Amino acid sequence: MTKSTDEDYSIVALDKFIQATRDSGYKGTSSAVAELIDNSLQAGATEIAVSINVDETCDEHPLVLSVVDNGSGMDARTLRTALRFGGSSRFNDRNGLGRYGMGLPNSSLSQAKRVTVHTWRSRRGQVLSSYLDIDEIASGAITAVPEPAVVPRPTFINGHASGTAVTWSRCDRLDNRRISTLTKRLLVSLGRRFRHFLWGGVSLTINGDPVEPVDPLYLHSSSRFSGATQFGDELVIEVAARPDDRATTGIVRIRFSELPVEAWSKLGNDEKRLRGIAKGAGVSVVRAGREVDYGWFFLNGKRRENYDDWWRCEVTFDPVLDEAFGITHSKQQIRPMPHLVEAIAPDIEAIARALNARARKAHLAVKTAERFSASEGRASEKDVMLPPLPLRRRPRDEQVLGGLGKTLPAAGDAGDLHRKTEYRILAKSLSETLFFNYARDDGRFVLVINPEHPFYKIIYKPLLDADTPAEATLRGHLDLLLLAMARTEALLEKETDIKVAESIRKGWSDTLATLLDS
Repeated sequence: MTKSTDEDYSIVALDKFIQATRDSGYKGTSSAVAELIDNSLQAGATEIAVSINVDETCDEHPLVLSVVDNGSGMDARTLRTALRFGGSSRFNDRNGLGRYGMGLPNSSLSQAKRVTVHTWRSRRGQVLSSYLDIDEIASGAITAVPEPAVVPRPTFINGHASGTAVTWSRCDRLDNRRISTLTKRLLVSLGRRFRHFLWGGVSLTINGDPVEPVDPLYLHSSSRFSGATQFGDELVIEVAARPDDRATTGIVRIRFSELPVEAWSKLGNDEKRLRGIAKGAGVSVVRAGREVDYGWFFLNGKRRENYDDWWRCEVTFDPVLDEAFGITHSKQQIRPMPHLVEAIAPDIEAIARALNARARKAHLAVKTAERFSASEGRASEKDVMLPPLPLRRRPRDEQVLGGLGKTLPAAGDAGDLHRKTEYRILAKSLSETLFFNYARDDGRFVLVINPEHPFYKIIYKPLLDADTPAEATLRGHLDLLLLAMARTEALLEKETDIKVAESIRKGWSDTLATLLDS
């Protein structure tokens, strides 16, 4: 019988652990590369270059990925510690991006069979190097991080006075084997994760291409896409770090943005996907300036709908709240604790529902405007066959136009007296009980239909929402009927005639409402 030793019952079965750890913690290549960039930023780097190349000498897994920075570099002891699982000179330090010392070895070996690190601390100083190799660890050839060796200065240092280069070789688990596809995905993903650092002046490149900051809120002008507007003021909420420690607290900041429905809803599906609009609804969770997760968080029972693509939310928090947010060691996922959800979810859900309703209303306005366009064009085309409308506005016109606010687009050039009248139809609530009103607007004629009137609700809106050709034709004829009534009244110039016509229109609207009232 073989006598067992303490080694048979070591806390970690190293050969099995190193294989199992490859499958844990990282969602993909982008998340793993982000860990290396975290280390670079922690070391004070301002220039970080990611490169993906092919090792012609390796047949099975030829891709090589490296991250080179101009950070502070490491001495031999720090380098050896950094390559240990759980090894860190800043363990549980909440002042930076990392806390647990798992990032470098765990992220690297999740993507490649070998990771090699070069580091230097002065322009003419020694370059130290060490490594981890899956096959050597699994076979028992190495049981400890190899002692750092002094090596010749590699060409990829590119003149940095100090820094670190991490190289993944025999990359067998990258998301894609095509360098162009991998680069494209990393440019977008890293641009979003590290947007705040990029805005702060950090240079990040992938195969020489600069990583542009990607703002999921579409607010920042120095972003790949922008044009949204902030909705309301930033919320600032103080939250306990742990439910059993109410004395230790941190600050959570919450911002919402509203995407421009009128401008962007007309974009094609490909362009919407490119901008991240389609199926992009969610909350960006940011820790210490770095996005750690993106998803449908803190919305309680609210179901995700298509209209939710048109707003965004960003939640930033102090690292002291790591436990409250349930930050994992890989910093790519949150598991919020109940007391945090209770503190911030009601406000987030309420604002999300309000923005959903606003998006729904904005899309309806766009849809309505599109369906009015055929009738507007028909009226403009036939205008030359009708008695010309006086160009000058009247006091009543000023009053009607003033009530439209920003609903009415800017008018065209009014200098050409011989041009056709431009017609516009709008659905806008009126303070009066009228079914419709109108205004002359310096060469433009505006018809305003009241969506609160029973005729609109019972007859007009069903026609507006319908998609069959017959119903569209009927609605178009109804538009022209109303334009004809309003235009005829607009030709009146005598004050007494105008008052009589307005009185008749009001009486007609009220009578119609009474007859339709169930």
